[in-house]
Amino acid sequence: MISRIGLLTSGGDAPGMNPCIRAVVRNAVNRGCKILGIESGYAGLLEQQMVELTLRSVSNIIQRGGTILKTSRCKEMFEREGRAKAGRILRGNEIDGLIVIGGDGSFHAAHLLYKEEGIKVIGLPGTIDNDLYGTDYTIGYDTAVNTALESIDKIRDTAASHDRLFLVEVMGRYAGFIAVEVGIAGGAEEILIPETPTSLPELCDRILAGIKKGKTSSIIVVAEGEETGNALTIADKIKERTGLDSRVCILGHIQRGGSPSANDRVLATKLGFHAVDALVGGKTDVMVGEVNSKIVLTPLQDTWTKRKEIDSQLLEIAKVMAL
Repeated sequence: MISRIGLLTSGGDAPGMNPCIRAVVRNAVNRGCKILGIESGYAGLLEQQMVELTLRSVSNIIQRGGTILKTSRCKEMFEREGRAKAGRILRGNEIDGLIVIGGDGSFHAAHLLYKEEGIKVIGLPGTIDNDLYGTDYTIGYDTAVNTALESIDKIRDTAASHDRLFLVEVMGRYAGFIAVEVGIAGGAEEILIPETPTSLPELCDRILAGIKKGKTSSIIVVAEGEETGNALTIADKIKERTGLDSRVCILGHIQRGGSPSANDRVLATKLGFHAVDALVGGKTDVMVGEVNSKIVLTPLQDTWTKRKEIDSQLLEIAKVMAL
């Protein structure tokens, strides 16, 4: 029987976490469960920072970015002693199951809590990077893409006005999903991502060829994890080989903020609702995701050991669109 559920947000914040919290709380109450919100992620769990959440606790948060529960990164949860302490605290507070909204690092800790401490856990994919296996889209990804796209549209106006080459760096340390989608939607001439190798000489040749064909401005979208270097490094290398000056814009944490999009609100609500159903139904050590418009449960370990691939066709389309 599940009667008391713990809920926390962990790692980097993502737009849509609040709608997800709202859905978890309201379905938990609907199922006759009490729900304890754990503040500041796993760090708050270890400090027993908990508050009971009610229907009214989550009123008027569906449109808010960030997370009302706060979030953090917690090194102690990657140590056996820290997880043992977390297990004791959860049992001491009579918490029957834990729902974790976060990314792969958060899921590592949740998986080990289940394996070592027997705590029932359900993961919800809350990360703008969209890099978790087992769901087509993660909570926060759609909003992050639209936020980055709005910035790139404005940068293009300046690039065209001054005949400039701009390098725009977006988030994606290990995955280029944001860069690819933003690059295509923003009409970028080049998209550089960690999944595919970049030949700097060939990149420079394409830039110069574009200029010969009459291109007066160009946008290059760079994922922060690009193996050639970050946007500033690549800009310096381009100047060394071509003599061309460029401007660099690093969008950074702006991509994490803002009111969640309609797509993120709906996705977060669906996944949060089904997380409670899964936990009450006896499921554990799984992530709730959506694949081909269907709710699926994926073993937590699979979410980081199995690689989510970039659609190679999108990269081919981007090359043609940049001609």
